[in-house]
Amino acid sequence: MLQIGDEVVYFSAVFLLVMLGTRSATGASLLTAFLYVFMVMFRFPPVPAEQAGRVLRPRAPSGGVPVVAHRGGSHDAPENTLAAIREASRNGATGVELDLSFTADGVPVLMHDETLDRTTNGSGPVNKVQFVHLRRLDAAVRHRLKDKFSGEKVPTLQEAVEECIRHQLTIFFDVKGQPDKAVSVLHGMYKKFPALYNSSIVSSFEPKVIYKMRQTDPNVVTALTHRPWRLSRFGDGTPRTLSTWGQMWMTVLDVLLDWAHHHILWKLCGVSAILVQKDFISLDYVQYWAERGVEVVGWTVNTAVEKEYYQNLLKIGYITDSLLEDCDPHY
Repeated sequence: MLQIGDEVVYFSAVFLLVMLGTRSATGASLLTAFLYVFMVMFRFPPVPAEQAGRVLRPRAPSGGVPVVAHRGGSHDAPENTLAAIREASRNGATGVELDLSFTADGVPVLMHDETLDRTTNGSGPVNKVQFVHLRRLDAAVRHRLKDKFSGEKVPTLQEAVEECIRHQLTIFFDVKGQPDKAVSVLHGMYKKFPALYNSSIVSSFEPKVIYKMRQTDPNVVTALTHRPWRLSRFGDGTPRTLSTWGQMWMTVLDVLLDWAHHHILWKLCGVSAILVQKDFISLDYVQYWAERGVEVVGWTVNTAVEKEYYQNLLKIGYITDSLLEDCDPHY
């Protein structure tokens, strides 16, 4: 849980910043009081620790830390397919991370990108294609093992859920947009398959998605996904803009967003975990969140050296593209 000392520091900092900006002690006091009341009234408590533990710390076959196959294990099988889910189970994963998308006629399917081009023999935006046409595409055609998985189809969300339940895999539902539609569909899945409350988690880079999910169903385990400097830099560290002023402005926003994740958003949403890019995780970082009752999960951990670090030193779960061999870094 959040320590009382944390709240004193946070709201004292807000008070001082507002007072320095407005030079009004009264105004700063009123705004700080308003923010405090807002947090108390509108934040969601996390789900019980026992429930979160069943989702985030399932018993690994080898007795080690939980290992989640990213997009079903995109190196070992075509990503976000039923074949990937089966391969992940066969290779010893405790769970799979799956990406939710929607077709033009509103069918929830598994797809990471906004377009079909990278992973299928189709082209154009996913949300412009009818499901009947999407179903005819080959989801393995661009994979390195396309001959082995030839003809694999893009699955619906329900097909993927049923496959995961069949293989007793924890599901990390990753939501990238359309919060209202995504939350509505996921809520329906939880009601149809109650086992999901103890075997799945909803995660997103967007706090509004998580807040909306907790608002709709406070019994769902949730997580915020975070990568520091995400607004100003790509995953490999290169700037998103060549404009000096634009880069400076985005860097300022990154600092504010990072602060908000670590001091406000996690508590407002009542998350049970934070999914963080692997290069920003240390023992101290894991301890910081442990003191607040929040589990840290690293992504994307793709080499044997990194996996050993997570297994033996950090002792936390991680998300990987392959359970079989080292593969290229993923940001």
